Amino acid sequence: MDQRISLVTLGVTDLARARGFYETLGWDAAQQPDQEVCFFQAGGMVFGLWTALGGHGAPGIELAQNVRSPDEVDALLADAERAGGTVVRPARRMDWGGYSGAFADLDGYVWEVAHNPGWTIAEDGSVHL
Repeated sequence: MDQRISLVTLGVTDLARARGFYETLGWDAAQQPDQEVCFFQAGGMVFGLWTALGGHGAPGIELAQNVRSPDEVDALLADAERAGGTVVRPARRMDWGGYSGAFADLDGYVWEVAHNPGWTIAEDGSVHL
């Protein structure tokens, strides 16, 4: 696993209200592909807001690492399990066109591992919408 975080996602109860809050604070250029999630570019990583209806257990927080291929998703989930973590969402093809799964660390913090063909991962690991 590369030593980096690609995405921090907050679970929210009302996406429009949460998006408006962050936009009022000065965050701009949100990308909202549907009524369940929106993303803001945050330097070399992405900040997301996801509704409880999005199936990600909101309210809460989920960290993510985007990787360059579906095979890397599978490998990272296997590494996490070998290290003592628990796969909480086996990897699968997603409705949004990518491939994703998730593991929980020893304290229960969830990491999504995803290959998103629409996002660019720079050589230094930074992610760009």
